[in-house]
Amino acid sequence: MTGHILPQILCCLLIGYLLGSINPSFLIGLAKGYDPRREGSGNAGASNTVIMAGKSAGLLVALVDICKATAAWKLCQALFPALRLAGILGGVAALLGHLFPVWLRFHGGRGLACLGGLCLAYDPKTLLLMLGIAILIGVLTNYVCVVTVSMSVIFPLYYGLVTAFWLGAAVLAIPIVPIFCKHLVNFRRIKSGDELRLSFLFNREKELQRIGRSE
Repeated sequence: MTGHILPQILCCLLIGYLLGSINPSFLIGLAKGYDPRREGSGNAGASNTVIMAGKSAGLLVALVDICKATAAWKLCQALFPALRLAGILGGVAALLGHLFPVWLRFHGGRGLACLGGLCLAYDPKTLLLMLGIAILIGVLTNYVCVVTVSMSVIFPLYYGLVTAFWLGAAVLAIPIVPIFCKHLVNFRRIKSGDELRLSFLFNREKELQRIGRSE
């Protein structure tokens, strides 16, 4: 049995990782003449695309990142229907591929949109619930990094409580530590007063002035 399941697990991980490694933030940066890993907040994800290229570009990146995680989950689930963990493995691998894409020397985004993609793949209603919680956390804290780290914990816990499939919840929890580590620099910037707040979306000039950065 193990010999039969192991190749399926490896295929799910490979499919998910390769899909997750597709990085629209980097591609948009390449087209516009900048590297998101070296400018703005320094990560190749939707939030930095908003900073560097505007809201429309950031929204496009977020949608692609959501879709790649959802696609990885659904594709692996369809390919290996007898493996209950197939979708979760593919989705989590996509999230890890987004965080650490081999093509970008393992320097990718920070995972919030991909977390949304996992929620969507599990259940669209869950995505709406998690989105509501994320918005609440964002309003209360005014920092994207707090939202991302919080949701990386909340969704696996919710999944486990609703499904009682705690092995699946444990796999969904794997990204918690790497996501937290990826955001350490943001928490340091919060402490020093240099981290952009969510209010940047609505008052760009004021936020840039607050942290002493010009357009």
